[in-house]
Amino acid sequence: MRKLYFLLPGTDGKFACGGLWAELKTLYLAQQICTAEVVTYRQREKDKLFLDDVLQQQNLDRVIFVISWGYDVAHLASRIKQYNVVYHAHSAGYKFRLPASIPIVAVSRATMGFWGQRSPNSLIYYLPNQISDEFQNLHLPRDIDVLVQARKSSHYLMRELIPALQQQCRVFVVDSFVEDLPGLFNRAKIYLYDSAEYWAERGVTEGFGLQPMEALACGCQVFSSINGGLSDYLDPGFNCYKIAGYSKEYDIERILKVLASGKSPALPPNFFAEYRADNIIKRLQIILEELNAFFDRKADYPANIKDLTRMHLAKLHLQTIFKKVKKTLRTGK
Repeated sequence: MRKLYFLLPGTDGKFACGGLWAELKTLYLAQQICTAEVVTYRQREKDKLFLDDVLQQQNLDRVIFVISWGYDVAHLASRIKQYNVVYHAHSAGYKFRLPASIPIVAVSRATMGFWGQRSPNSLIYYLPNQISDEFQNLHLPRDIDVLVQARKSSHYLMRELIPALQQQCRVFVVDSFVEDLPGLFNRAKIYLYDSAEYWAERGVTEGFGLQPMEALACGCQVFSSINGGLSDYLDPGFNCYKIAGYSKEYDIERILKVLASGKSPALPPNFFAEYRADNIIKRLQIILEELNAFFDRKADYPANIKDLTRMHLAKLHLQTIFKKVKKTLRTGK
């Protein structure tokens, strides 16, 4: 198999975020199948390759560049378009388009559906993000009634719902990095997550939404928004509850009712199996085999399937109108 170069702007400081950790987890899983390395392109880092240097190497046909950092994808895709490139798609909604020569590997079915419509001539695959094994229910006493992370939370959640809940139960708000997130989830009875506003403000979607899944794995009841990739696995009424449900008072009523019930999440057997390392490695093995086969043959065939450009769609629209007019003139109807 070809070597994988995962292109990242950097791996520390201002680049540290959930998307970076998810991408690095994918790299570590890929390393169990083939050679894979990080290549940075905004800042040089000790013991890591830098893109400017890599592009001076010979025989880059035996390499696949994996791009993922949403706002940099269009620029990177243009810069390295003559090489073998794969887009590892997290969030959806970016305005750029990709040529059919760049396959897309989506972390959620919601994101896969977006690119299936936007890039219908590209090879597209589904590879979910990994939920680490340390996220599991330890069945310990829980001293936090309601847990919420301030980052990505809506104004409604932080300024209206949380203050109201703090008057009636034990609420813990996280506003900094947590060293032991599995331990914190195992202390909480209910986890609140409302990211729809955050992503709408940025014009893109929730790519996957690991936190609600991690909370479920640790035995928390989850009240969450159902936007973007969250819709892949959250099922209100069956494994979670929809947050921001019509009114603040109704939210409070439902949350307090769940607290009083002491119920655990209703999850089917093997709910998390799809997102654990073993399954992802099996899927990644198949995807990498297909990607290598495609790059073996790409140069032998022209990219000759018409794309859904504005001009092409306008032409189809005019043809439809012409057919309707012609039918009306012929039949009088």
